[in-house]
Amino acid sequence: MKNSLKIALFAAGTFMISPAFAQTHKDSTLGHKISHTAKNVGHKTSEIAAKGAAGVVDKKYASKVGPDGQTIYIDKNSYYYYINKKGHRVYVKKADLKDKPAQ
Repeated sequence: MKNSLKIALFAAGTFMISPAFAQTHKDSTLGHKISHTAKNVGHKTSEIAAKGAAGVVDKKYASKVGPDGQTIYIDKNSYYYYINKKGHRVYVKKADLKDKPAQ
């Protein structure tokens, strides 16, 4: 019992001390590229998931678009919103909507 307790304490101490000796320089080229790419992938995944959910649950406003041409959705409380590039809902006033260009 004493040996297993000693081993557990040694392992815990090792794991607690090891981050102090790890490199914490965040400006490394590869680490920066990986974190930047992972963040972009996460945002795009969130955007696609949010747009898919909004398309199923809420109505699309066919004749209007957002300030920069985004698809407008109407939720159950009759609020207008669009999905931004990070996958978040951005609520807009009806007066801020633009007519959809003819195609």
